[in-house]
Amino acid sequence: MLRPELSFFYPRGRTHASKFGSAGTYKPTKMKICFIMYPWEKIDPEDDSTLRLIHECAQRAHTVALCTLNNLTIRESVTSAFCDVLTKESRPSEKISTFYSKATFRRSQLPLAGFDAIIMRANPPLDTFALNFLDSVRADTFIMNDIDGLRIANNKLYTASFQDTISEFIPATYVSKNRDYLERIFRESESDRMILKPLDGFGGRGVIVLEKSAQQSFRSLLEFYIGGDESGAGSNYVILQEYVHGAEAGDVRILMLNGDPIGAMRRVPALGDIRSNVHAGGAVVKHKLSAQEKKLCKYIGPKLIRDGLYFAGIDVIGEKLIEVNVLSPGGIMRINKLNRTKLQQRIIDFVENVINAKELVTNRKNQFRQVIEDADAV
Repeated sequence: MLRPELSFFYPRGRTHASKFGSAGTYKPTKMKICFIMYPWEKIDPEDDSTLRLIHECAQRAHTVALCTLNNLTIRESVTSAFCDVLTKESRPSEKISTFYSKATFRRSQLPLAGFDAIIMRANPPLDTFALNFLDSVRADTFIMNDIDGLRIANNKLYTASFQDTISEFIPATYVSKNRDYLERIFRESESDRMILKPLDGFGGRGVIVLEKSAQQSFRSLLEFYIGGDESGAGSNYVILQEYVHGAEAGDVRILMLNGDPIGAMRRVPALGDIRSNVHAGGAVVKHKLSAQEKKLCKYIGPKLIRDGLYFAGIDVIGEKLIEVNVLSPGGIMRINKLNRTKLQQRIIDFVENVINAKELVTNRKNQFRQVIEDADAV
């Protein structure tokens, strides 16, 4: 995990990673980066955020390897993966679609500890058991996002952990399997509407608006969402949340890097739908953060860093935090297009800076060790 005491190694606005020789000459640093992601053939080159990150790494001549969670393995206590390594036969095309169609790979079983960085980009839902494979390499390799952070933030319960007791930034949220309790909360709510959604849902799936006028059907909805037998076995947690006015106008996706916002867009829902996810039929428009949205980012940024969630996508409605997406946050291409920018450059800059900082600390430690050894030999 990136610790606060190392933050001085990552100056804002720095571009490509570099090393300087004894004469101060610039030497680009070539790194080995592994993306744990979905299958290459599932990528939509016109829209995919992971592809933008891979392309940026390839343009910087880094070694790029791809693998899925299913291809992680342990042999003789060494964690490795069956990777598809991007070949470096020629300079990658500037055009993303051309790069995607012409990319070639070679398959190799590689030790994960040999990579400078592992970038987690697998689609939700998260296979938390697969993260156990990475525990043995976390001391050797920078992992974005940190695996402990992924464990605690891989569902919607994480949003409630920001301890906003006065609901300035986070709408009133109730998480439970207790049907009677949830019915009481809904019945006693001063609002005429609330939101019900599954705890482990993603992509806007399963999100519905509850109307007080239809309260008699609430129990049936809870039976469906919670499920399980009479003893509770097989049941699921659900979220009952204050309805934030403005949801009908869409939400704002804000991309956060190292605790700071780097880009945003407004997602407008399809006609007659409250879900503004693009995959649910929504559209996107340009968005400038309001003063309250900037305040929200400043409020949650330090916790994201503490939890090792360096790259996250937060969803905001009515200037309140609705969801934190940490596994494979999207929106890079759309925000790029709306603002004529390239967010992938800033993200890979950050990864490079973290790796260089870790190497600097290691080199200093080795130098000091050598001084002590030399002194002991006298």
